[in-house]
Amino acid sequence: MSASAALQKLFYEALRANAGVSAMVGDRVYDHVPADGAGKVTAEFPYISFGAYDFVPDDSDCIYAGEHTVQIDIWSRAVGKVEAKTITDAVRRLLRDYEADMGDYGLVEMRVDLAEVIGDPDGLTSHGIVQVTALIEEPE
Repeated sequence: MSASAALQKLFYEALRANAGVSAMVGDRVYDHVPADGAGKVTAEFPYISFGAYDFVPDDSDCIYAGEHTVQIDIWSRAVGKVEAKTITDAVRRLLRDYEADMGDYGLVEMRVDLAEVIGDPDGLTSHGIVQVTALIEEPE
């Protein structure tokens, strides 16, 4: 498993195991959001999905490492933005300075770089965004 896949697995398990987050979204944490044949989302709201991913190498003498940045998206159709803000805040608090064993990979540091809630262009959906960066050392 690659470092990026191991990081996503860590996020998935952490989000599903956290009582506060799961009380709001249940088990609706997706890598691929359920949709019908026309591409219309069929997932029950609210839910969390994985968005953009970015990697920046941070190697040094004999150490292979890099910053892995993952966008975690929160989707709500509740009236107003309170539900999206509440879930976004719970995800942000959970992953800020998160520590975990990543097996073959060394999680050196995790930080939340951004948390925001915006209106979706459909006029119905609130979209929370939590951007998390993890510095990970990889085996040679």
